[in-house]
Amino acid sequence: MLSISNLQKFYGDKKVLDIDQLTINQGESIGLVGNNGAGKSTLLSLILDIIQASSGSVLSKGKAVTDSEEWKQYTGSYLNEGFLIPYLTPLEFISFVATLHQKSKEETLQFLEENKGFINITKEDKTLIRDLSAGNRNKVGILAAIFSNPEILILDEPFSFLDPTSQSWLKNKLNALHETGTTMLISSHDLGHITEISNRILILENGILVDDKPTTNETLIELEKYFRV
Repeated sequence: MLSISNLQKFYGDKKVLDIDQLTINQGESIGLVGNNGAGKSTLLSLILDIIQASSGSVLSKGKAVTDSEEWKQYTGSYLNEGFLIPYLTPLEFISFVATLHQKSKEETLQFLEENKGFINITKEDKTLIRDLSAGNRNKVGILAAIFSNPEILILDEPFSFLDPTSQSWLKNKLNALHETGTTMLISSHDLGHITEISNRILILENGILVDDKPTTNETLIELEKYFRV
């Protein structure tokens, strides 16, 4: 599904990412963990062709993401608030996303109804996205990412700023998407959450992939031990 080869990213003389080989197979749910500055967001940005690699390639379904935009039709993503349009209301933004995926007004309203346990978006609410709390902005971005029922879902720190109920809702939603075959790559600092939604864990350290292992009943303990000061 996704294949990475000799992928490097430099900022000046500083190497921030260096991955020789990485393959993510269809239907896998990958948890990406690492401390601040480990290269997680850089890796996700390269996969989404947001920034340019210094060398190497990212293939999605066998085609380089830099050479084709086909991958955008089956990939949902949310990395940060830059993915939002701050001067729109949540409904206006989701409706805009709907037009990108040829979704009807009825399909949009049905989607919002089905997911109102996460965030209740209504036409009566005229609050602009820029005026929402950080948690609610995060929720709008996540809903937009999953709206098209993507084959590949990429999220960066989706549990940030969410209250406990919303975190639980999101874990259940991600597990349900995984069960239906969605391929997921999700970064998180929350080791408990990431082990609950992943069947494979990648550890990045100083831009290097230092571990790649299947999730087991012992994974959380192993991760907590690895990151212990």
